[in-house]
Amino acid sequence: MDKRLKKQIEEEIDRKMAELTPQQIVKELDKYIIGQDRAKKMVAIALRNRWRRQQVRPELREEIMPNNIILIGPTGVGKTEISRRLAKLSSAPFVKVEASKFTEVGYVGRDVESIIRDLVEIGVQMVREEKTKEVEGKAHDHAIERILDILLPPISSTPKPVGEMDESDELELRHQRTREKLRQQLLSGQLDDRLVEIDAPADTTPMMQIFSPMGIEEMGLNIQDLFGGLMPKKTKKRRTTVSEAIKILTQQEAQKLIDMDEVVRIAIHRVENSGIVFLDEIDKIAGPSSGKSGPDVSREGVQRDLLPVVEGTSVLTKYGMVKTDHILFIAAGAFHVSKPSDLIPELQGRFPIRVELNSLSEDDFVRILTEPRNALITQYQAMLETEGVHLDFTEDAIREIARIATTVNSRTENIGARRLHTIMSTLLEEILFEIPEKKMDKIVIDKKMVTETLKSIVNDEDLSRYIL
Repeated sequence: MDKRLKKQIEEEIDRKMAELTPQQIVKELDKYIIGQDRAKKMVAIALRNRWRRQQVRPELREEIMPNNIILIGPTGVGKTEISRRLAKLSSAPFVKVEASKFTEVGYVGRDVESIIRDLVEIGVQMVREEKTKEVEGKAHDHAIERILDILLPPISSTPKPVGEMDESDELELRHQRTREKLRQQLLSGQLDDRLVEIDAPADTTPMMQIFSPMGIEEMGLNIQDLFGGLMPKKTKKRRTTVSEAIKILTQQEAQKLIDMDEVVRIAIHRVENSGIVFLDEIDKIAGPSSGKSGPDVSREGVQRDLLPVVEGTSVLTKYGMVKTDHILFIAAGAFHVSKPSDLIPELQGRFPIRVELNSLSEDDFVRILTEPRNALITQYQAMLETEGVHLDFTEDAIREIARIATTVNSRTENIGARRLHTIMSTLLEEILFEIPEKKMDKIVIDKKMVTETLKSIVNDEDLSRYIL
């Protein structure tokens, strides 16, 4: 990568990250996640350290390794949501994977290096979208010109010596005036419903039989890339409206204006320096496997395969080699059966920061239902507003829903905040079913309604296991 482009990328990352102090990161996370203050604090520090590393002198920068984190806590307490929101804040390439999907090399299944291939693919897509927005205006102008060429094909004329004038010049002038009139009509939307025929790419992928224990995406290959020279991209005639044609042609023109080599260079640099991998269910690959046989035989093998990727290695992707030394890994697991010390020592050492997340209380449930920007009550209110109905919850109704969630979690499996989804769905089932026929302006959910609707299910322990 040339120095100018590298400096440009680093300045862009610096500008975004300089505004995000650890306290501001926590404040942003508070908008979506209730409680778990220590976990938020640790991930905020880890994210800020990425910016700090970029400011260090180059010779020391390569020596500073990310402090990978293990989030320990039961399901539904916010482990995944913390990581997802963190990636959105930093505009970093982010991939969430389940550790239980992977198998030891030699077994049929996904290998751990596919995590990095997926991350690079996401990074390339992010940069491509950014570059598309930058050239959108110019691409739209080019698309307009192509539509005008279809509506009014250009006059093919041979160049004439200077000073010679004939009737073809007059024809050319009239053609230009007509084209300008069409342009005005096109821009004002008068021609939007007119049908035109355009060349659109045909989505035809050659059929191939691949005998391999891994899928084609695991190989990091693209059939079109392999046989691009032998099989040029096909196009097909498509009849569509002018408004739709402008959208299709704008996308085509944008792709022509984007330098994909630059996109790939930026994406790889961004992945290597600010990529985040969220490894969920890491407790499922913990635990000794020596002396055992059966489906869990390769658990320790997965850990050993994961070790070099977390520690720092070079992974081959279809865009080239990608170094994983400075990618931030956040692992999460409930660790009900196993514990972090059951991971192989080498892998434990690659996750130096461990944060235990708390189980959620009744007060936490009340806050989860009301405070976050994407609160469950806000979601249901927005959905019913589409039917012209205002849904209102009284304070004691919200408290009762939280109490029931806490009770059911204590009696059965503790699934954290996800229990609220099952309770709210059961509570509002009849309303959501009947409301299109019942023309109502307002519905108020009070404590009495919550108790009566859910009483029989909550009291019957066997029934609550199935329904809630």
